[in-house]
Amino acid sequence: MNQVLELEQAILARAQQLADQYAEQAQKTREAILREAAERLRQREQREDTIARGLSERHYRQRVQAAELKLQSNLDRMRWNLVRRVEDRLAERMRAFMKDESAYLAHLRELLQAAAEQFESDSLLVQCNAEDRKRLQADWASIEAALPGKTLRLEEDAITTLGGMLLRSADGRIRVNNTFEGRMARLRLRLQQAILERLLPASPESGNLFTG
Repeated sequence: MNQVLELEQAILARAQQLADQYAEQAQKTREAILREAAERLRQREQREDTIARGLSERHYRQRVQAAELKLQSNLDRMRWNLVRRVEDRLAERMRAFMKDESAYLAHLRELLQAAAEQFESDSLLVQCNAEDRKRLQADWASIEAALPGKTLRLEEDAITTLGGMLLRSADGRIRVNNTFEGRMARLRLRLQQAILERLLPASPESGNLFTG
């Protein structure tokens, strides 16, 4: 009888020992699973955070680029408006200058003489608007006398221009546009540069906004 009880107790003790071992192993397995899950979650959160940071930075760069493009567009528009205003003012000053008949006629003669000296051809055709043609026609003899060796012909057909003249060789191979509009076109880049330097000077913070 005692042997039976001892056997039962031994079996129960063994069972308890095994149960404790399994319980300990299960706890360790549970902890390992939890650690692995936590690590996976951490890695996932890290990846998501990296992706979110990348998307955020890209979105920020896109907003900055969009703002820079908008600023550049506004500055270009402002520059164009300034150029147009100056050109309009120059046209107004030209009209005022043309009211001084003697000074304007002297100006026309200077334009004609400077252009004629650039031609190798001795025969030149001169075109201008109707009003300037009248001015030149009235002084044509002295104009021709001031250019010995050149044969000048004042064309009947008037051209559309605020002032100045268009000269060409008789064969049409050489042409000099000394109209107000032609001279403005040749000086446009220099005019824009002068406007920007005087009205939109580059600051240390901004740099030159219209170069590069």
